[in-house]
Amino acid sequence: MTIKFNPSFFVSSLLLLLVEICIAVFLTEGFIRHTFGDFLVVILMYCCIRTFILANPIYIAIGVLAFAFTIEFLQLFNLLDHLQLRQHKMANIILGSTFHVSDLIAYTFGTITILAMDLKTTLWTP
Repeated sequence: MTIKFNPSFFVSSLLLLLVEICIAVFLTEGFIRHTFGDFLVVILMYCCIRTFILANPIYIAIGVLAFAFTIEFLQLFNLLDHLQLRQHKMANIILGSTFHVSDLIAYTFGTITILAMDLKTTLWTP
């Protein structure tokens, strides 16, 4: 693992963040809000990490997917209630409020998509 700035992933991160903000602000329901947003969020996390860290893309993808799954399963156990953050809108947006198996599927497809794209466009060399 090496720290190295990658401008392509930085630009991708900024664009994905903008899209995610637009989804959160302008859409309140539907496929784009509930599923596609989850698909994109793991891609955003992956791109953010790859902006600054040069490491095996498979390890980064597994880490991102594990993090997303952890947050989703914490929703199953009502994390926001335990932290007394249920009434805070930003906490609900960032951590999510309800567990859905479909979110796990979206995270998985998002991770597979970005990993396949990254491996196809770059030759991984440690």
